[in-house]
Amino acid sequence: MVTFFVAFLISLMVALVLTLVVRNRAHAWGWLDQANSSRKVHVRPIPRLGGIGIVGGFFAPLCALFLVDSGVGFQFRAQTALVAGLFIGGAIIAALGLYDDLRGAGARLKFSVQFAVALGLYALGFRIEALANPFGLELPLGVLSLPFTVFWVVGVVNALNLIDGLDGLAGGVAFFGVGTNFILALARGDVLLCLLMAALAGAILGFLVFNFNPASIFMGDTGSMFLGFVLAAVSIKTCTKSGTAVAMLVPIMSLGLPIMDTLLAMIRRSLLGRPLFSADKEHIHHRLMSRLLLSHRSSVLVLYGLCGLFTLTALGLNFANTAQSALLLTGMAIVIVVLMRKLGYLDLKSAGVVQQVRQRNLRLRQLVADVTSEVRGAGSLQGIWNAVRPLAEALDVARQELRFQQVREGLTDGVVFETQRPGQDAAAPLEVRIEVKHQESVLGALVLGWRDGREAINRDEELALEVVADAVAARAAALLFLADAPGARVVALRR
Repeated sequence: MVTFFVAFLISLMVALVLTLVVRNRAHAWGWLDQANSSRKVHVRPIPRLGGIGIVGGFFAPLCALFLVDSGVGFQFRAQTALVAGLFIGGAIIAALGLYDDLRGAGARLKFSVQFAVALGLYALGFRIEALANPFGLELPLGVLSLPFTVFWVVGVVNALNLIDGLDGLAGGVAFFGVGTNFILALARGDVLLCLLMAALAGAILGFLVFNFNPASIFMGDTGSMFLGFVLAAVSIKTCTKSGTAVAMLVPIMSLGLPIMDTLLAMIRRSLLGRPLFSADKEHIHHRLMSRLLLSHRSSVLVLYGLCGLFTLTALGLNFANTAQSALLLTGMAIVIVVLMRKLGYLDLKSAGVVQQVRQRNLRLRQLVADVTSEVRGAGSLQGIWNAVRPLAEALDVARQELRFQQVREGLTDGVVFETQRPGQDAAAPLEVRIEVKHQESVLGALVLGWRDGREAINRDEELALEVVADAVAARAAALLFLADAPGARVVALRR
């Protein structure tokens, strides 16, 4: 226990120091998460890359074991596959998250790297070879062991990433998962897994000092994907070494909240015709705030309580007999159903409009695909404007404007394209402005206005416009138009 406590303290101190350093440097170097998206909960720029503190805090005591001549150090060095999987795989996942935080990584790149790392883990012996069955014999996977293991690793990595939507939420959720694995490993006398979880617990708590509401730094994808990777890998070792009939149900239950939130997101987006990897504000934590009118901090604390229930259920399953396991699973299922009804996920009254929303979103997705394709192929600013003009008619806007600008030595050079459609002149106007931003540079804005009486823009339309604005920003930056653009030129296009 002394060794575990020392590892915990070392990781805690390293995470505290690294997170503080990154937070202070972030302001100077512009490593900030801007509050410029409809998906954001925070209202001011917050430093990101706090995950560096988590990664450094986790690896610090483990690296020291290579230098310390002790029994624990010898056992650690002897576990070549375990060390290689966590160190190499963890470093790759952390590097991927760092690149995504700094430059932005597409879904294809992220999934390619994640699948490659998962395949590497499988080759090193991190394998799920049977599914738990609390009511009978376990189900051997056979040739399905490889895809199931890869699916588990990639799924947990992205589940922790998706749940990272409120201050302190992802870190707290991960901490409950760490606690579950630590207790199970301790009960079996598995020193190495206990050591790993003690180190990760210290790293998480060191980061949460700065991340709990109100957060002064975010973990970013560097932290969320790294936490998901370590928990996925360690959970495989935990379940494969367990002799209980519910072996694989234990890690699933210990990570119940992020897994449940991810499954709900996939089902919701599929039914509503939204891209599976698009972002929205319909996650469990968002609905706690919008449906139950809970504050930011209260929502996090409620979800901590839910994670506590999942943890107790997971531990109970590990030590329970068949009848007790059935009772535990039934009780947890009832809790989940009640929560889903409270949050509106099982609202049958809205089932009738789902098909209408789905058809509208499918048309919207096709529109966005066509517009962004034209934008990427545009050879000039005029070409970009011609590509985005169909938005006006498709979204029934009264006025659409695309503005590019740059401030040089106190003077503003700019280009403005505008179109207005007849009608819609009786109601009070609604105007939506979305920044055209490339990396940290604001290049201009896409502005749309309605005069049809609406008070707010549809959420799906807003997210679609953000996708279009991102494409416009990328193409405009590639054209390097600002250096040659004549100042204050206005092109007015009327229909």
